[in-house]
Amino acid sequence: MNDENVNPEGTDSKSMNPEEAPGDDLSRNSAYEKKEAIIPEEGISEITVGEDSPDSDSAPERQEEEKKDASGIPPREPEKKRIESEKSSKSSGPSPSIQKNKRSNRSYFLVLLALIAVIAVSMAAIFYGLGFGGDFGTSEKIAVIYVQGSMLTGNVPSGLGYATSEEISENIHSAVADENVKAIVLRINSPGGSPAAAQEISIEIEKAQEKGIPVVVSMGDLAASAAYYISAPADYIYANPSTSTGSIGVIWTFENMSSYYEREGVEYYISKSGEFKDMGSSWRGLTDEEKEYADSVVMESYDDFVGQVAEGRNMSRSEVKELADGRIYTGTKAKELGLVDGFGNLYDAIDKAAELGSIQGEPKVVYMNRVSLSSLLLGSESGNSGEETSQLVDYFEKSPYGKILACMS
Repeated sequence: MNDENVNPEGTDSKSMNPEEAPGDDLSRNSAYEKKEAIIPEEGISEITVGEDSPDSDSAPERQEEEKKDASGIPPREPEKKRIESEKSSKSSGPSPSIQKNKRSNRSYFLVLLALIAVIAVSMAAIFYGLGFGGDFGTSEKIAVIYVQGSMLTGNVPSGLGYATSEEISENIHSAVADENVKAIVLRINSPGGSPAAAQEISIEIEKAQEKGIPVVVSMGDLAASAAYYISAPADYIYANPSTSTGSIGVIWTFENMSSYYEREGVEYYISKSGEFKDMGSSWRGLTDEEKEYADSVVMESYDDFVGQVAEGRNMSRSEVKELADGRIYTGTKAKELGLVDGFGNLYDAIDKAAELGSIQGEPKVVYMNRVSLSSLLLGSESGNSGEETSQLVDYFEKSPYGKILACMS
């Protein structure tokens, strides 16, 4: 072997000649040495790994991304994927949960609107029922007060079949206390009732007239007996041709159930302080003396009734007695007899009240106690109005002394 061609380390002399080395290897080695000179120590391990990978020569872009990874900046590819994912989700429309939330919000909104509408209608009904309807531009008023149902004293909510003297008297008193009320209209639909209740209402009517407030009556289907008693002092009475009115008189009813008690084996022992103390009791009939006394009581009330009609209608007592035998008169006959003044409805009565009250222009009509849904709901806290009403009128309907009535029998 020739020693000249062998170097001391045993390598080929051609491979050690720089001039014969391939260009690529030479440039790669010099580039590597330059990189080694400028890259900080903390980045050597990562870049060395990159150089050793087979793709390092053909992927400069990847090296750039790896440099960004080394400096803490997130790579682009995941960011692109996230943006593309958001775009695809937007293009595919809202998710089912979003749609469900929108439907839920829409439902809540509709429910809220419905509640607002119910509250608005209820408030309007309450204000209208309390008499706040009509023309708010005028100050002069006409008060309309309803007398509906059997008349009696006591405190029973209106609209339940009874017209109590307390409620009606209170409304008349309130109307008179209002300086803007120039006239009162009584709208009557009643078969009559207690003479005492009629007297209490008549007292308030007369007080109103004494203070210069005219009172006009508008009769509906029925205004008889005690209902006519409170009509007589009015300044003007309207009726319909077919209205039932009159029935001027008083009745006292007694119930004798002694035969029933004997048949059922019911016995009573009565201890009383006076002969008339159990008069009218259902366990026995009236004695002759009791019948005579009952007649005197009825006639006393009757005389008061006759005097009320005579004074109110400008008639003599004898003229009234000729009519006051308890019979009912139609509106047509009542007008002929002078018991009413004319034919007309509620609005004719309101016009007449405005005239008598010297109201200029269109008056404001205030309905003091007109029955409405709100008044029925507010009139009974328990909601069982029928039972409560029965308890309130037991004293009258189930009187152990019988009932004295100025009422149609």
